[in-house]
Amino acid sequence: MASDISKLTNILRESDNIVFFGGAGVSTASGIPDFRSAGGIYSQKLNATFTPEEMVSHSFFVNHTEEFYRFYRDKMVYPKAEPNGCHIALAKLEKMGKVKAVVTQNIDGLHQKAGSEIVFELHGSVKRNYCTKCGAFYDDEWVMAQLGVPKCEKCGAIVKPDVVLYEEALDPAQINGAVDAISKADTLIVGGTSLIVYPAAGLINYFRGKHLVEINKSATSADSKAELVIRDDIAKVMAEAVENM
Repeated sequence: MASDISKLTNILRESDNIVFFGGAGVSTASGIPDFRSAGGIYSQKLNATFTPEEMVSHSFFVNHTEEFYRFYRDKMVYPKAEPNGCHIALAKLEKMGKVKAVVTQNIDGLHQKAGSEIVFELHGSVKRNYCTKCGAFYDDEWVMAQLGVPKCEKCGAIVKPDVVLYEEALDPAQINGAVDAISKADTLIVGGTSLIVYPAAGLINYFRGKHLVEINKSATSADSKAELVIRDDIAKVMAEAVENM
């Protein structure tokens, strides 16, 4: 493992345009469970009638809004979560001028909290919430403090998280920004993602650079293409690799 981290450090040293593509595994060290792992929230029996996937769908939000918010507050928002070694390492690399963008499937806002500025949030963020009628903005603290379904203080309409639910399309601006960044990168680091959620996972196919690195605890479709595959905790790996620079 030490040799793999040394290889990663050398790649980071020689790279000037790094893009990081990450998923739920990036935030598990911050206490946010992975949706699909054995201990993830999708493996838990949360409701006798609906699956967790159904409960984070647009249809469920519209037709069962109160139940949606009960699930959302309990299983999708983690206000006490703090950035871990991976988030912090990426922010440091950005300040060094090496990381040009972070592309994330996560909705927790921890990359920005760690200090990263160029972040493409493919699935939105719990940090942003908008009135479905007048568009008024509300932060996550306000939503968490409301009882039941949050209603706009200006017009009384329902407030919706700026999170991409099942049945909803991804934001074209986020997709286009991610594609542009990945296509220009000399190094792409893929970490903490199963690469089974599309269309997000397909974005790595736009990479045409020199170094493809994968840091994941389990095998993915990117294994055969990667120059370096590290099977370990991404928070530890990234922290050590950057510290060694």
